[in-house]
Amino acid sequence: MGTKLHLQLEDIYSDPYGFTYSEVAETIGEEQADKLYHNLYSGPNGKKQSTIRIKEVFRGPDTQKYAFELSDGYCIETVSIKRKTGTTVCVSTMIGCPVGCIFCASGKNGFIRNLNPSEIVQQVVLVSGKVNWIVFMGMGEPLFNYDNVIKAIHILRDRKGLNFPTDGITISTSGPLPQMKKIREEHLKIQLTLSLHATNQRTRNYIMPHMKGYDIEEVVQSTLSYSERHNRTVTIAYLLIPGLNDRLSDVKQLGRWFRGKNVLINLLQYNETDCKVVRRPNKQELVAFRDKLNDVGLTVKIRESRGGSIKAACGQLVSKLNRRTDSSNVSKKTSGSTKKNSSCSSRDNSSRNKTSKMRERRKD
Repeated sequence: MGTKLHLQLEDIYSDPYGFTYSEVAETIGEEQADKLYHNLYSGPNGKKQSTIRIKEVFRGPDTQKYAFELSDGYCIETVSIKRKTGTTVCVSTMIGCPVGCIFCASGKNGFIRNLNPSEIVQQVVLVSGKVNWIVFMGMGEPLFNYDNVIKAIHILRDRKGLNFPTDGITISTSGPLPQMKKIREEHLKIQLTLSLHATNQRTRNYIMPHMKGYDIEEVVQSTLSYSERHNRTVTIAYLLIPGLNDRLSDVKQLGRWFRGKNVLINLLQYNETDCKVVRRPNKQELVAFRDKLNDVGLTVKIRESRGGSIKAACGQLVSKLNRRTDSSNVSKKTSGSTKKNSSCSSRDNSSRNKTSKMRERRKD
């Protein structure tokens, strides 16, 4: 029992951002817990106890992208976006990503590991300015790191800490079904965004190849079930890819699924990466598709692409930094994997051929 308590004390003081107030108080007592939590989240020296550090900051007109270096030498990305209503922070939950979306640089780097709760929380603590919205939409699939993400949310919401409001937190997910069912039963009432990007199984399997095991109809219904259970508007993220998911049949299917439901569709514009597989739609194409969705009774918002000048799309900057990092903490195996995954040319040619064939098949 004494050894266990000693280990807990050691864990708390070596990485204090990874624990809720109640966990800290049970270990070191309320008086010491009050002092520690105040120092972490309100005091002038709280950031000195962080276990991650700001490696670089890339600044745009209204966007800042932070490259955080972790204790093992890997880097992650966090994006801070200034809006009229305040600052939104887009946090990462993994190093790399296992989903492998064809438009995302994070997936091209492969999956390395999950972030722990402390590494997630510190991204919010270390960005500059007052944060009033947290979005789990950075590197990684949040629900594949379920326990750590939920723990981080409890820490962020802790009244003794940041006391962040529940309705100011959004999880953006590709929709793994077991975790979707779990989060439906959580008493968090956070906002939910589904990265859908297709209206049929074949197209979604191509765009998000590692989500093939999840039936698209069940993914959609689980999202609507979350909306009904928590009386929340859910957002459907739909990255428009001309020639692939912009047909009249796509409009009709989106209408069948979401007409009359508590749903907002965010129409997204592709942020180009080094590995160009899909074409970025122009403004006219976005507006035309939005108008078609409006005509079938859907609420649609064209989400403005931000941070293009600083490569703020997921994984763009950190993949470069991780390749550039000559750290003894990074294993040779991981280095070899990174080099393999960062070689775009052969995979791009294959992907372009597949895209062309799919577009030919999908012609009306």
